[in-house]
Amino acid sequence: MYPDPRNPVIVQGDNTILLEVQNPLFASARDSLLRFADLEKSPEYIHTYRLTPVSLWNAASSGMTHGEIIRELRRFAKYEIPDHVSTQIGEWLLRYGRLMLVRRGDYLYLESDDPSLFFEITQNKKIKKYIHRIESGKSAVLLEWSRGQVKMECIGLGYPVVDRAGYTHGLPLQMETQKPLQLRAYQQEAVSVFMNFEQTGGSGTIVLPCGAGKTVVGIGIMERIEETTLVLVTNITAARQWIRELVAKTTLNALDVGEYSGESKEVRPVTIATYQILTYRNPKNEFVHLSRLNSENWGLIIYDEVHLLPAPVFRFASEVQGKRRLGLTATLIREDGREKDVFSLIGPKIFDMPWKVLEKQGWISKAVCVEVRAELPEDERYSYALENKRERFKRASLNKNKYEIVGQLLKIHAGDSVLVIGQYIRQLDHIAGNAELPIITGKTKTEQRDRLYEQFRKGEIKTLVVSKVANFAVDLPDANVAIQISGTFGSRQEEAQRLGRILRPKKSGQAHFYSVVTRDTLEELYAEKRQLFLTEQGYSYSIINGDEVAKKIRPG
Repeated sequence: MYPDPRNPVIVQGDNTILLEVQNPLFASARDSLLRFADLEKSPEYIHTYRLTPVSLWNAASSGMTHGEIIRELRRFAKYEIPDHVSTQIGEWLLRYGRLMLVRRGDYLYLESDDPSLFFEITQNKKIKKYIHRIESGKSAVLLEWSRGQVKMECIGLGYPVVDRAGYTHGLPLQMETQKPLQLRAYQQEAVSVFMNFEQTGGSGTIVLPCGAGKTVVGIGIMERIEETTLVLVTNITAARQWIRELVAKTTLNALDVGEYSGESKEVRPVTIATYQILTYRNPKNEFVHLSRLNSENWGLIIYDEVHLLPAPVFRFASEVQGKRRLGLTATLIREDGREKDVFSLIGPKIFDMPWKVLEKQGWISKAVCVEVRAELPEDERYSYALENKRERFKRASLNKNKYEIVGQLLKIHAGDSVLVIGQYIRQLDHIAGNAELPIITGKTKTEQRDRLYEQFRKGEIKTLVVSKVANFAVDLPDANVAIQISGTFGSRQEEAQRLGRILRPKKSGQAHFYSVVTRDTLEELYAEKRQLFLTEQGYSYSIINGDEVAKKIRPG
């Protein structure tokens, strides 16, 4: 009977939803809420979700209606749902599906069943320039190349476009997995959701934690589609990992898979390109590589780490709307706030699996997170007080008192596979030089970088010092300790990705993540912002002083 005080959900007037973790109905309510609300925080006892236009449009794209969403809320509600929240849900949902892209013959049409809305949209200055001709009060022929641009402009006005204009096929790609690919249940579900073209339209974004096997999901989708594929990745290391995985897990050989990067320009049936090469401009200010790859007849484009998609690549994404598109990411948080562009140009979020759920199932490691606070040297406090924000942050990050703390942590975890990660090269050089440790930075040659990573994977190297080049898409499955000595201001993405380096399942079952921060400085404030994403995902930080490391931290 609704409402029921034994239920776990409280719907609040500000469109937030509170979910009690200790309630017997928690798991069922969580699975329900993830279909139409965004998870904002998930600490130990109360999880917070938020209803947003994009979260509800995601739900609508999967076929959910206003009535279904209200029924689900009432099914788990402890108290009455505020009337205005129900009304707001309905109004946001009504905006979805009122504009549609379709193809009739050789022409691309923007259509609406609402003449007033159609008039408002087609008379907008930003959209009007993409219209070839208006055929009626509900239908307009668009310029063929404007599919992505129109979608971006419309969602900016608060009206997401349902894209049913279809997709062109790429060249056939004969590809099978070496054995029937042993997908985990959640991976198989992610593949199945993407392949449900009636609901997803053939494009969308899959959100899985670091270490949960996003590459395998991508391969599973490639196997189902069997067409030429372009995979866009963050760097050369990630590109070569994709190549290794494809050659090892499928019938594709090394000649079928090409690397398109600063070091190689191979266009093959499956091409792995870096975001960096796509953003390169020649002396004439032209994106020559972006144009080169855009000219190919791809059947599928995969955007790895889609939350890092550089602005110029959004242009590329807007120009390839006729191709099926898959986004892969651990978090849809973008520091530049362009989540709506991901929704429009790559596709809606079609699958999401929380970190802590996979941890409980044993698919990723449990992690112990500790912030170790160092004192700023007395002789630097005066200088710190006189500096601007950027200078203060840098001084706090480069605090020489951090070196002793790192040294103690390395002794405690002498038998573990340890990554020391930082932002400033001179700081990393100091640590590597003092402890005679191998180091990888942006200046390290690719061959040497790959060799060091491989030695670390094999256990020939137990500790590796790395700059931010190792933040993303580096497969180091045995790493179980990360020591973060400096970071990029308050980047939640970076914090999540660095923790992700050590979340592969371990025999020991536990990983350790240390963040060394200078007390009572700007770095401490930024550290709180960096940790926000992880605390929202259910991780908690303990805080200790630098002089307590030896007493309070034990290996294992």
